[in-house]
Amino acid sequence: MGEERAATPSRPLLGAFTDHPASVGETYPEHMRVALGYAARLAVAAAAATIHAFLPALFQTRASDTIRAMNAEIEGRGGPPPAS
Repeated sequence: MGEERAATPSRPLLGAFTDHPASVGETYPEHMRVALGYAARLAVAAAAATIHAFLPALFQTRASDTIRAMNAEIEGRGGPPPAS
């Protein structure tokens, strides 16, 4: 029978996982960790905003403070400018 070759990902598929992280100076696992960290912080901010919607005295600035802090961090990371 013929030789069997190990399957290797094609460049377009591999690029889907590596191109953007590389553009901000990270590996795929590093980028995943950072992105999941942002997702967790946004989830907490969303929960605070939801509670604030029903009880305005609580979490008055939590969501906006979180968003401002994250924006400052993201702006300081470099990488390509945001799409307009």
